[in-house]
Amino acid sequence: MKNMWKEFKEFAFKGNVLDMAIGVIIGSAFGKIVTSLVNDIIMPIFGYLTAGMDFKALKFVLSPAELAANGSVLHAESAILYGNFIQNIVDFLIIAFCIFLFVKLANQVRTKIAKEEGPKDEEAPKTPSAEELLTEIRDLLKKEKDID
Repeated sequence: MKNMWKEFKEFAFKGNVLDMAIGVIIGSAFGKIVTSLVNDIIMPIFGYLTAGMDFKALKFVLSPAELAANGSVLHAESAILYGNFIQNIVDFLIIAFCIFLFVKLANQVRTKIAKEEGPKDEEAPKTPSAEELLTEIRDLLKKEKDID
């Protein structure tokens, strides 16, 4: 049991697992912000421009609700809520666009920092060209031939 607990701690507290957990939490919070942006700012403007159309209200009714004489529901409405689907697509496109802009900005900053730092002192050692290797092999074979 102790060994399994030790293995679990090693797995759970590795850098990659913690980084992933932090990313999921931040992504969830970011998703809420974008959903609020879509629902509270963009969609009301879109509704105003389209004379009050609300995506969430769009549906295809398969069978309408049946009401009793006293107003209680006998059978609930059966409908395909394609408006919610459209709303989720809009949310996804805005989130994807925001992430695209963020990654693009991060890459530009990374490139700018790399240019400012200049070339690294620890550059890869120069490897000899094919001609240089062939010349070395020829010279070694000549030496070996002269020794015999």
